[in-house]
Amino acid sequence: MEQNPKLTSVQTFALVAMRLLIGWHFLFEGVIKLYSPSWSAKGYLLSATYMQSFFQWLASESMISVVDTLNIAGLILVGIGLIVGFKTKWVSVIGIGLLLLYFFAHPPFPGYAQGPSEGSYWIVNKNLIEAAALLVVFLFPTEYAFGIGRLFMKKKTEPAHQLN
Repeated sequence: MEQNPKLTSVQTFALVAMRLLIGWHFLFEGVIKLYSPSWSAKGYLLSATYMQSFFQWLASESMISVVDTLNIAGLILVGIGLIVGFKTKWVSVIGIGLLLLYFFAHPPFPGYAQGPSEGSYWIVNKNLIEAAALLVVFLFPTEYAFGIGRLFMKKKTEPAHQLN
């Protein structure tokens, strides 16, 4: 398979649009949770259908305030990073980690009860799809095309020509 190192402007635009949309989703979810004083991940974690002991430990009284704070901070950090185009590789990895935690708490696997969802899923749900989209953002970083990462881009230096 031949690889083309250069993306077309349409391909770059599509990747930037995907990055921005995912960033908005993360930022919105984080801000909503931040400004909802009664929000906690405890119910979601306690209702986990897979890896129950791990998620019950996360929901324990000694852990839940840390988990809630890290969840909100992670969502906001990923959202802002993706929207402004800064450290997109790092925030993509954090976002993938969060999404996989959400996925494995309530995976749509055969034989497991369907967790809180907006529809019926089988093996693949929106968390897994968004994690895959973040993998694409990780593999094709667009912060240098559109984002503040462009400000930190290393300038290509031309080699000095030697005079004979």
